[in-house]
Amino acid sequence: MIEIRQLSATEGRRHLADLATVLLDCVEGGASVSFMAPFPRAAAEAFFDNAIQGVEQGDRILLAAFADSQLVGTVQIVLATPPNQPHRADVAKLLVMSSARGQGIAARLMEKVEEASREAGRTLLVLDTVTGSTAERLYARLGWTPVGSPTTLCSPMGGRAPPPSSLSSFSFKDGARAGTGFPGPW
Repeated sequence: MIEIRQLSATEGRRHLADLATVLLDCVEGGASVSFMAPFPRAAAEAFFDNAIQGVEQGDRILLAAFADSQLVGTVQIVLATPPNQPHRADVAKLLVMSSARGQGIAARLMEKVEEASREAGRTLLVLDTVTGSTAERLYARLGWTPVGSPTTLCSPMGGRAPPPSSLSSFSFKDGARAGTGFPGPW
C-alpha cells in the first residue's frame, strides 16, 4: 500500500536518514537533481536538514511517499517566493527510489503537490526537469504546460558544456487560469 503524507519538521527529522537514502539512490542512478556523484551521505542529510528548516519556517512543504511503511519517495513545494508572487510555488526534488519506480508513486506525489499547494493558497506551480526524461513525460500526462528549455542552465559534466540530453525544460500548471484551482489539465 502506498501512502503519501505531508511531513512536519519533527517527522522530517525522524525520517532524515530515509530522505537522504532516497536522494543518494537517485543521484547514484544518474538523476539530474542538482547534485553529482560521488555524493556523500553527509551532504544528502545536510540538504534535507536545510529543507526541514524551511518546513519549520513555513517556507517549504515536504511530502513523502511510503510503501508498506518504508519511505520510498519525496517531493518539496517551495513557498518562499518574491512578494509580488504570493500565488506561486516551485516544485522541487521529485525523487523516487529506483526499486519503487513504475508503481505510480511519482504521479501520486504530484497529485498531493497540487492538493497541498491549493491548501496553501498557491495557484501557479513551476518546475524544471531534464528535457526528454521520464519525468517530463509524467508532467505532460498530468497536465503541465512546457514553457521552454534554456541550453545553459546547468552542467552535470563537472563544468563542461552539457550534452543535449541534460537540457532542462520548464513547465507550469496554472489552477487560477481555469478558475477552478487544481487539478488540470485544461
